[in-house]
Amino acid sequence: MKSPSNIMRQSSLTKLGSMINTAVNKRAGNGDIQWCFSQVKGTLEDDVTEADIISCVEFNHDGDLLATGDKGGRVVIFQRDPISKNSIPRRGEYNVYSTFQSHEPEFDYLKSLEIEEKINKIRWLKRKNPAHFLLSTNDKTIKLWKVSERDKRVEGYNTKEENGSIRDPACITSLRVPSIKPMELMVEASPRRIFANAHTYHINSISVNSDQETYLSADDLRINLWHLEITDQSFNIVDIKPTNMEELTEVITAAEFHPAECNVLVYSSSKGTIRLCDMRSAALCDQHSKLFEEQEDPTNRSFFSEIISSISDVKLSHSGRYMISRDYLSVKVWDLQMETKPIECYPVHEYLRSKLCSLYENDCIFDKFECCWSGNDSAIMTGSYNNFFRVFDRTTKRDLTLEAARDIAKPKTLLKPRKVSTGGKRKKDEISVDCLDFNKKILHTAWHPSENVVAVAATNNLFLFQDKL
Repeated sequence: MKSPSNIMRQSSLTKLGSMINTAVNKRAGNGDIQWCFSQVKGTLEDDVTEADIISCVEFNHDGDLLATGDKGGRVVIFQRDPISKNSIPRRGEYNVYSTFQSHEPEFDYLKSLEIEEKINKIRWLKRKNPAHFLLSTNDKTIKLWKVSERDKRVEGYNTKEENGSIRDPACITSLRVPSIKPMELMVEASPRRIFANAHTYHINSISVNSDQETYLSADDLRINLWHLEITDQSFNIVDIKPTNMEELTEVITAAEFHPAECNVLVYSSSKGTIRLCDMRSAALCDQHSKLFEEQEDPTNRSFFSEIISSISDVKLSHSGRYMISRDYLSVKVWDLQMETKPIECYPVHEYLRSKLCSLYENDCIFDKFECCWSGNDSAIMTGSYNNFFRVFDRTTKRDLTLEAARDIAKPKTLLKPRKVSTGGKRKKDEISVDCLDFNKKILHTAWHPSENVVAVAATNNLFLFQDKL
């Protein structure tokens, strides 16, 4: 017979175990996560210059750094605040670490074409030494940047003055031993490689291979393979350009390497298809290994069908087993072992199906929304209009509509789920579909690789949210 103390001890242990499991499940995205506001970066004024609009967001591999690119060609890197990282519970707070001008506007005189400085994509390389490396690209040129810290300086040169000017050899009468002195921390960003003149059309994707030696860059019709050490040569591995451009029926919209298999890549098209290529089978991957395509329901066929079926983003899961694709109205989850149809489909803003005509007229129907996985592949996030973003839990099949709003810009403020009303009558907390602001759109999102911390780009502001444990 168990003593009361043993029963109490067992009961308390059971409760403790239950609490731990609940916390773990919430961290893993299996429970109902309550999201709260953490930080917002950028001015909260209504007057926004075009150059300040954020065009890409990317966490590095350990989540300690977060990079954003904007339409003005700037890259801003934020670093995780050490106190927030080590506090219990952890907080997702970031401070500005480095800001640098990555790209400048150019002019192609041969084609009389202006090349924007806008940063289309940023991709981090895995860290191998104290410095950090990242790739950034605009429409035509890819750059490899080295971001390093300097907190010491050398004093006592023999052949030059402290300001860097060269000394007259005739004035040097004795030798000095240089010494290393501490200085205020400086973060330097320097371009190490420039990969140019390889794309006729606008670059829409870059992806670093799992071998960390090569990467791909994709434009509307071609995908090139680069070695990180070689700037004047790339290999064309996919080319869908027809002999007669009048026969062109689709363009490449996104491309990505497999996270573990260095020979496998996927790319999506404007026709709503995803092709998986294996570089072991042929040097030119014109013949795909797998084709992922869902047949359209004839009852949903309309004038806009082809436009809204175009895939704007594709992302392979961290495990490498699944991938998600984002079209205009939904996010689909695909199993790489099954080509015929997606295993999951999540409507993002189905209430806009009746508004496609006006969205076509204001060009919003061509917006390219990105999507991303949570660190353990159990949840998906993507953006919508009115500064709404959507989080889908794959385990519970529950979904959330949250808003990146300025009026909640207080730390630990809980985010209230938003709902959109399509009928005549609407409830107190609902917003009518006719009241949505289509100028406020969440196109770029990123999820921390190991924690429930998300970054959401809303025009010129970067919002950071985290789970409330």
